[in-house]
Amino acid sequence: MLHNRIRTLAAAFTIAAAGTAQTAPQLRADNIDAVLRAMTLEEKAQLLVGDGHASFVGSGAMLGHQSRLVAGAAGQTVAIPRLGIPATVLTDGPAGVHIDARREGSTATFYATGFPVGTCLAATWNPQLVYSVGQAMGKETLEYGCDVILGPGLNIQRNPLGGRNFEYYSEDPLLTGVIGAAMIRGIQSQGVGTSPKHFAVNSQEGDRTRVDERVSQRALREIYLRGFERAVREAQPWTLMAAYNKINGTFDQGNYDLLTKVLRQDWGYKGIVMTDWIGKRDGLTTASEIHAGDNLLMPGYPDQVKDIMDGVNNGTIKQEDLDRNVREMLEYIVKSPAFRKYAYSNKPDLHAHAQITRQASAEGMVLLKNDGVLPVSALKTVALFGVNSYDFFSGGLGSGCVNVPYVVDMVQGLKNAGIATTPMLTDIYRKYVSYAAAKLKADKNPEMWFLDQGQPKLDEIDITDRLIAHEEPLADAAIITIARQAGEGMDRPASEFALSDRERDMINRVSDHFHRVGKPVIVIINSGASIETASWRDRADAILVAWQPGEEGGNSVADVLTGKVNPSGHLTVTWPVAISDDASTADFPAQPDYYALTDKFAAGNLKGVNYTNHSEDIYVGYRYYDTFGRKPAYPFGFGLSYTTFGFSRLTAKRVGSNVVVSVSVKNTGRVAGKQVAQLYVAAPKGVLEKPRKELKGFAKTRLLQPGESETLTISVPVRDLASYDTKGCRWLAEAGVYTFLVGDNVAHTPLAATLKLAEYTEKTSDALPPQSVLKVLR
Repeated sequence: MLHNRIRTLAAAFTIAAAGTAQTAPQLRADNIDAVLRAMTLEEKAQLLVGDGHASFVGSGAMLGHQSRLVAGAAGQTVAIPRLGIPATVLTDGPAGVHIDARREGSTATFYATGFPVGTCLAATWNPQLVYSVGQAMGKETLEYGCDVILGPGLNIQRNPLGGRNFEYYSEDPLLTGVIGAAMIRGIQSQGVGTSPKHFAVNSQEGDRTRVDERVSQRALREIYLRGFERAVREAQPWTLMAAYNKINGTFDQGNYDLLTKVLRQDWGYKGIVMTDWIGKRDGLTTASEIHAGDNLLMPGYPDQVKDIMDGVNNGTIKQEDLDRNVREMLEYIVKSPAFRKYAYSNKPDLHAHAQITRQASAEGMVLLKNDGVLPVSALKTVALFGVNSYDFFSGGLGSGCVNVPYVVDMVQGLKNAGIATTPMLTDIYRKYVSYAAAKLKADKNPEMWFLDQGQPKLDEIDITDRLIAHEEPLADAAIITIARQAGEGMDRPASEFALSDRERDMINRVSDHFHRVGKPVIVIINSGASIETASWRDRADAILVAWQPGEEGGNSVADVLTGKVNPSGHLTVTWPVAISDDASTADFPAQPDYYALTDKFAAGNLKGVNYTNHSEDIYVGYRYYDTFGRKPAYPFGFGLSYTTFGFSRLTAKRVGSNVVVSVSVKNTGRVAGKQVAQLYVAAPKGVLEKPRKELKGFAKTRLLQPGESETLTISVPVRDLASYDTKGCRWLAEAGVYTFLVGDNVAHTPLAATLKLAEYTEKTSDALPPQSVLKVLR
């Protein structure tokens, strides 16, 4: 039996090791080669396999396997005490440290800060602010005894229905890379590691462990890999997580082209690669994973250790591949807090981090509409509609959920700002939320593990004309919260993009009653991704996208509504009029409503078709809408302010290997505010087809007082102007006149400057070819 053989091997090794323990080298940063030479084959194999499932085959079955070091952490590496190699702890992210809030045998609590979701952070367009969030997140990782946080999420929001869009930053690779690099640097400044994920093209959750993402080499390089590339080059994350899916026929975690040719040879990556949590897979050998460049197989099974040992012995795994992977693991370990024997406190400063969260989420909120009703003044009482006004979504579900100490809902946030809510409506909703949450808990489907964390969606209650008529005289305004939840394992059904009949009816009824007497109606969108707005936005006087803003959400919303914070967030994704408008929707797998789960979840919902064609090719998001003249509800980069800004004095010049763009931004309004200067570039017509224009840089002002100006400088490497030439396996920026456009969203770029540039080329490996000819949008 396998388990008996493993125990025999472990026992034999323990006896043999006892005689050499005194002479075995102890791991240091400067003796990695000596430790590598001293390691047995079994020890090397164990170091490449996480110890997550040792308990299933008996404690101590493998040397170094042990109980969890941090309760609720995602996994850990194996310790080899004989050589001074400690176990390191990996915790889920990316919106905060995901560990158990309570532990058996302890009365202490271990809550972590719920930071804003990725989309909200990116909507700040403020890398410095994101860096500070990363610092706080890194500090909690460190003080809770963890070595690596599994994040940030750097996948592209290909379609509005993506189930994990809330974890990701944008539809644009440059914005994704800049914000991602800032987060990585912030976290790693605290002496812990990150694991950007999911590498790569994990832009859907439907059938995610089997699906073959069929993408052209050009779209891969320009869209789906470019954000990861920038993060790797600029921030050098300690680790990187390979995605579940396939790319062009090959699983990511066994994809030599992806993990070695692109990542290590083209980009110069020096860290380790770990798999996502899945173990052994049909159609993929452990030997191929080792050869591809996977250093750490997670969560880790004893069978995989045996596979490695057998593979080396029978020649299917090369000794040099094994030693390379082990050496890189040792290089990671010597950087870790566990190796430094850091005395963690289990007491991070949650109060200070809550204030960072409040600031960051307020700056990431996007004002879509304002007919002069915001910021509110002399507002004493509001009628607060919508279930999620009382059950506010601080974050998404699944591994990206955080066990938070509290969530500030809209009632509490408004109260803290001195604004009361009408008592009858508040009482009705709170009783419903309490009843519905208890019912959902009692009816919980055991397969829906990702709903065990966080708050599931509650159905909207029926709001009658009689109730609204009762509340309206008591309130100075109506505030309606429309919310959407999403999580790991399934994409959103199309019905989740549109409003339900009951939600739309509520907006119409409330609007009719309050507008009849001249009182404003404000809508708050509490969602990590876009929703439909075109059918109802005319009924609202103001619309604020709060995203899923973390534990301080209600306070942050109140800060914006009252003008304590002037909104300066801008969309990082295009908001379509209808889901069918998006170029990727035709090839995006339809999903059932995951709150009414059926056996479709286990069987997959692709009807036996285990692939997704990326027929939109490079025309993802605004690249499609802008190039082909498709009008969205709100364009990429859009966001309003309580003041106005003007752009002037745009210049563009070549300085070495960069194009340096300068622009003056002036606050032309009456209140202080911040503005984002977005730089788009239109390339000259050449051999390669190009989008009409593409984001190539951005900068955000400080808080400008009325009448104050700031000159912003944006430096764009010439290599960032290049497109990928598949035939030549190279980056190519063709010679000609480039137009540099600056504005506050992709549809509003009032300033332009031109610059003639020579051709630029950069050779790459020939990697990740499609298995068949792809029909792409033209």
